[in-house]
Amino acid sequence: MVDVVDAALSVQPLVRERAEACEANRNLTDDVVDALIAAGLMRMSVPAAYGGPEATPMQQIEAIEAVAEADGAAGWCVMIASTTSSMSLFLPPDVARAIYDDPGVVTGGAFAPSGTGRRVDGGWRVSGRWSWGSGTRHCQWILGGTTTDTGQFHLMFAPAEDVELHDTWHASGLRGTGSGDFEMIEVFVPDGRSVQPMVSRAQLDSSLARFPNFTLLGVAVCATTLGIARRAIDEAVAAAQSKTPMLSSRSLAESAVVQIELSKAEATLAGGRAFLLESVSEAWEQAQRGERISTEARVRMRMAAVHAVECAVRATDAAYTVSGGSAVFASSPLQRCLRDVHTATQHLMVSPRLHETFGRFLLGQQADTTML
Repeated sequence: MVDVVDAALSVQPLVRERAEACEANRNLTDDVVDALIAAGLMRMSVPAAYGGPEATPMQQIEAIEAVAEADGAAGWCVMIASTTSSMSLFLPPDVARAIYDDPGVVTGGAFAPSGTGRRVDGGWRVSGRWSWGSGTRHCQWILGGTTTDTGQFHLMFAPAEDVELHDTWHASGLRGTGSGDFEMIEVFVPDGRSVQPMVSRAQLDSSLARFPNFTLLGVAVCATTLGIARRAIDEAVAAAQSKTPMLSSRSLAESAVVQIELSKAEATLAGGRAFLLESVSEAWEQAQRGERISTEARVRMRMAAVHAVECAVRATDAAYTVSGGSAVFASSPLQRCLRDVHTATQHLMVSPRLHETFGRFLLGQQADTTML
């Protein structure tokens, strides 16, 4: 069985080396994609029954974090592909094997209900255009959230050759993710090649299948920001030890302001990360006992994820600020960390608006927790 955390650490040097090329390309380069696939990092949720790593949520967090430390865009693509691969647990076994038995297959897409499905004999005709198709240029199967004419919500799987990709990804951050639009026009999706979130039953007896999909996505998005912030602090520490500001006789490392701010950044990041891993580990114990993850546990994990993203942003901002004018140049990874971490905050799964839901739940008020 692949140790996904060790695998992530093994690809860090290549991912770090190719980060600028991925950004310029606005997609991951072929050699980075090949390395991530070979390491098993693009299918971490695929169960062992289908030849996958079946990595625990904690392992997935740490693996995504490690890749994102080398390059936020690569970490983001690993996150999207691996959380998408959790759908393998809910597809009919023959369909799941047809898609996921090949270890070189990558799946991705968008959960947003931007598509429409028309019922036809034997399946659906799906049309729609979706944004934020992260990593779809290196996917063999692409899924899109679809509202059917029968009033159902499905995640419809289509082979990449049936999907048109649009080069729309001109963004401030996470530029290397290739998160352009994709489109389906009257694509036939046979019965069985779709999943209904919160409706479809797991097809395997698996702890990972008992772990809620939206929660897995939320904590995985968060993991990307933790890796980016880790890189930012490390870059700021290295810069402080070697840089002497203009009109100063002391290095940045000797500045009390820099010392204080980097100490606070390190503590902030570590605290957010610890809360996340603690809450996920506690819920994972429930899943391993064969229990349904409680609403309290789901709220706590999603709260921890949103909080950890906020911690990652504060830590990255501090690292960028104390590093001075050199951080603004393209030659500094800090400017990319700053842009990447703020772009990641725009994902719906880690929106600060979720604090209202968490607060309502904590206060015993009526709260919609179905998407947690």
